[in-house]
Amino acid sequence: MKIAAVNTYVLSADLETPFAYSQAWYATRMALIVEVVADHGLSGFGEVYGPPRPNRGVVEAYAPLLVGEDPFAIERHWQRLYNHLRDHGQRGLAIQALSGIDIALWDLKGKALGLPVHVLMGGPIRERVRAYATGLYRRDRPDHEAYLREEAASYVEAGFTAMKLKTGWGVAEDVRLTRALRDEIGGEVELMVDANHAYDAVDALAYVRKVEDLDIGWFEEPVAPEDYDGYREVKAGGTIPVAGGECSFTRYGFRRLLTERLVDIAQPDTCAAGGLSECKKIADMAQAFGVRYVPHCWGTGIARAAALQLLAVLPHNPPGLHATEPLLEFDMSEHPIRDAVTTEPIVQEDGFVRVPTGPGLGIEVDRATLERFRA
Repeated sequence: MKIAAVNTYVLSADLETPFAYSQAWYATRMALIVEVVADHGLSGFGEVYGPPRPNRGVVEAYAPLLVGEDPFAIERHWQRLYNHLRDHGQRGLAIQALSGIDIALWDLKGKALGLPVHVLMGGPIRERVRAYATGLYRRDRPDHEAYLREEAASYVEAGFTAMKLKTGWGVAEDVRLTRALRDEIGGEVELMVDANHAYDAVDALAYVRKVEDLDIGWFEEPVAPEDYDGYREVKAGGTIPVAGGECSFTRYGFRRLLTERLVDIAQPDTCAAGGLSECKKIADMAQAFGVRYVPHCWGTGIARAAALQLLAVLPHNPPGLHATEPLLEFDMSEHPIRDAVTTEPIVQEDGFVRVPTGPGLGIEVDRATLERFRA
């Protein structure tokens, strides 16, 4: 079996209700899907996190290095593609594109062998993963507290036992909304916050000190990803666990975060940080340094399936009779493509999501959706 082609699909869908996080407004949701096709017709699919159109160009630059090669030689392909652009991109687009290809190769291998990826990677350790709801974005309405309370209550009603609030609107506003959300969901539901690097260490610590009594699960991306000293200050100056890594890439990019213990929770995105192959290495590094691993996941059902396949094989960190399990980020914001791209959506029940057990990623991609949402 040889690789015959590498196809890309840029997908786009307009939103009924635009929303924002601290850095930008969204009026559309987009996705870049990668398909690796074998010479006998079998295909594997992956997803690339990041800007679809420039990432598509990088995938297409990698494609000639893959055509005619053995699709099972995944590690060899990862090293070759990484070294191909190593002088020009050890992070960002070059690694995001590589991630989608790597996931597609694992999906293809699993389908060819009739086994799910998590079995090929040595699992499963767990068959279901507790999910936390990501949502609670800003809308173009003045009554922020009212609609955030209503949205948070809907997540509790849906069975979620944890959720994440988007912050970064100014310290006073963030404190007010965080207190409102904790009041709304009560003390039994976990609440995390994510500033998307909207603050410097001074403002991040000012926020932390005013909400430390609210039992916040983690403070995600409090400062810019390049600001390692800022991470150190926020982590040392407060009692809320610090999370980060969504904007970090490969084991090399995570080395400093882990060796210097700049984060309590590492958050690589499987579709950006190097794919399944590399994120397993990052997860093993995190365990060696006693850092929790909770992957960032903000894509379609393909991205969600890839995250679940990896989560199925992550060891308890540390092991024990009542070990802390890794979590799945479960995006609840509007995304017309997310569930439509697979023939059956990945759903949560009572706050848990089952790991797909079909061959490869355990999902079937709906080709009609690839055409319907093609940009």
